[in-house]
Amino acid sequence: MESNTILTILLFIPVLGAILLLFFNKKNENLIRYFGLTVSVIVFILSLILYFNFNVENGDFQFLYKFKWISNLNISFFVGLDGMSMLLLLLTTFITPLTLISSWSSIKKNVKEFTFFMLLLETGIIGVFISLDLFLFYIFWELMLIPMYFIIGIWGGKKRIYASIKFFIYTMAGSLLMLVAIIWLAIYASTSLGHLSTDIIELYKVGPAIPESIQLYMFLAFALSFAIKIPLFPFHTWLPDAHTEAPTAGSVILAAVLLKMGTYGLIRFNLPLFPQASIYFAPFISVLAVIGIIYGALVAMVQKDMKRLVAYSSVAHLGFVVLGIFAMTTESLQGAIIQMVNHGLSTGALFLLVGIIYERTHTREISDYGGIAKIVPIFSFALLFASLSSIGLPGLNGFVGEFLILLGSFKSPVLNSWIYTVFATSGIIFAAIYMLWMYQRIVFGKVTNPALEGLKDMNKREMFVLTPIFIFIVWIGIYPSTFLNVSQKSTQKVIEQVFYHQNVTIK
Repeated sequence: MESNTILTILLFIPVLGAILLLFFNKKNENLIRYFGLTVSVIVFILSLILYFNFNVENGDFQFLYKFKWISNLNISFFVGLDGMSMLLLLLTTFITPLTLISSWSSIKKNVKEFTFFMLLLETGIIGVFISLDLFLFYIFWELMLIPMYFIIGIWGGKKRIYASIKFFIYTMAGSLLMLVAIIWLAIYASTSLGHLSTDIIELYKVGPAIPESIQLYMFLAFALSFAIKIPLFPFHTWLPDAHTEAPTAGSVILAAVLLKMGTYGLIRFNLPLFPQASIYFAPFISVLAVIGIIYGALVAMVQKDMKRLVAYSSVAHLGFVVLGIFAMTTESLQGAIIQMVNHGLSTGALFLLVGIIYERTHTREISDYGGIAKIVPIFSFALLFASLSSIGLPGLNGFVGEFLILLGSFKSPVLNSWIYTVFATSGIIFAAIYMLWMYQRIVFGKVTNPALEGLKDMNKREMFVLTPIFIFIVWIGIYPSTFLNVSQKSTQKVIEQVFYHQNVTIK
């Protein structure tokens, strides 16, 4: 089997699995769970095959597969991978089966429908990361909305309807502007190429030649859609509600992978397609990113709900990623990409742990806990480990990404000021405060809630889900080159595309 074909097969296996699930008897819940898990594991294995066949010395797209889809409009089914999308594909296929295992006991109603939507969601996310045609990208971008809407709306908490509708409306509103920009870009390309084009590789040649006055509008249309998805301050207000009301599986997928679609879009489209506009808006967007870092951390400090605290920490962490993207140095962009993976692992683990303790106590209020270190020592250690990863302790994954982002931002030729780095660094201090303070209140002290006395520690299934995540947290922290080497050439190519026509020195 050729690796080009594997990528297409990998994309459609989850949706085929979801369709086959419709023919299962909904009473056979265990069979449905095992089938969904098997499908997601097969997808992960195929992604590993692609990884081991990936040439890290090649910064171009690999495993390309293309055929004409809508000939009249010159739209193709066009997929491929570079180093950046390779890492995000692996993150998606790695997290999905773990998420399905984690929901084994927490999802008790409509198991068939839940597994169906999870597999459909995996297809949508993978499609976003591998699409090399803007129209195809938009299809998968919108497809992802539907299963996530139902996952929050059916299996979520008390305010699940409000949270799911808010999530849907926010994302849909931004997406429509992106659709307008895609159409505009395709028509504009026809004047240079002689035909309509939504092919990203062709548009990379056309985009930089677009007059700056037009680039600015196109950039904003794309950037707004991605900023909502990230979410970048002040477009973040849907996130705490969605995270808080979503079931554990929904929160994990949302934090680990869905939010990365926005930052991925900025690197894949905004920077190379609209380089002049990217440089023009870089200081402004970096200010929003720094505000998000500090604001997210400060609001996280005062949260009473564990899930809501972790949700606001995502606003802060993704502020770092956006700062790294718009600093536009090789170090900062490398840091942004590895930090996307890091956030997926550490925050995914935190949501899993919150879900584990919530399943036993049915409360997420921090004040309802205290003194559980002796009652559930394994859980307490796992929570400490995930918290230290989120803070960015040296030796764990979070430190690598934040260090590279701050280093790259400090020497950025676009931002040209150390002030962004100084304020962003304060976010690391605040992160240590809110995460360790949360940990202290939950784990240490006296047991004041009698309901905690009979609390059971993590079982083997829960430890099995968290162990591989923790392995990668340590791996990236100790030897990040394994992952940085994958994206290095692709990162350098993006930087070159941005600065090729500019009078700015590349660093």
